[in-house]
Amino acid sequence: MEPTPTLARRFWEAVEPLHAVVYFAPEPAEAAKAVGLPSWWMGYFAGRVAPLGPLDAPAVTAMFFGFAPSMVARSLPDAWAYASPEAVLVSRVDAVRATLERALPPGAQARLARLAELLERAVAACHYEGRPLAAGWSAVPRPSSVTARVWLAATVLREHRGDGHVLAAVNAGLRGLDATLTHVATRAVPRELFVANRGWSEEDWADSRRRLEARGLLDRDARLTRKGGALRRELEDATDRLAADPVTALGQSGIEEAIALAAPLSRHLVDTGVFPVPNPVGAPRP
Repeated sequence: MEPTPTLARRFWEAVEPLHAVVYFAPEPAEAAKAVGLPSWWMGYFAGRVAPLGPLDAPAVTAMFFGFAPSMVARSLPDAWAYASPEAVLVSRVDAVRATLERALPPGAQARLARLAELLERAVAACHYEGRPLAAGWSAVPRPSSVTARVWLAATVLREHRGDGHVLAAVNAGLRGLDATLTHVATRAVPRELFVANRGWSEEDWADSRRRLEARGLLDRDARLTRKGGALRRELEDATDRLAADPVTALGQSGIEEAIALAAPLSRHLVDTGVFPVPNPVGAPRP
């Protein structure tokens, strides 16, 4: 099952690696350690929610959706005893700026300046009802560095889309692991990536599979049934529809320009190994 290549999806695919280097490059991990966070995952959870303040595990589990509650609880709220949200945020933005300045090809700055303008116009048009992660990141002050501006705008847009994806999945009656398992069943992302990075037990996976089989969404070989494929397509289509604010704001010509600017930079990040494909994000090489 391949999602329809809508403008919203093509825009996300082109821009996502510019945000997602924060999860794979060494600089953000080193910055989290430098402010006092003792583990990579503590840096991940604290760094991603830092604009929302010192949240506890239940709220973050609800927003992140695909992670096991026990995995989130191993990092939050303990992270805030080591570093404040403000310190985590400042170090994260600066570290990812350094990452992109190191990893992007020579001559990228001119391209980034125009891309920043377009992405910030898209962010300004977004609505944040029911989208706590995107709302939190939208309130972060604009950095002075054009590279950091691109990353921050890309972050708001991807969290806006991600919050919408959660809304669509919940509306489809899927729990966090259920949505993950239907994604695995498309064969787009190996199950092993999620087993290693989401914290669910084998019993959790088995329970999810039984739920999806009972709904007629998976067959006995854990493949999508016709009904499951239709639900997965609707989930992806709904995610695209809920991510329409940037498309409306920029129009087709503006989105196409943003894609043309971002895609070569993102492909460079993939081709040089800074952003791996496949990945738990589910983002392809644009």
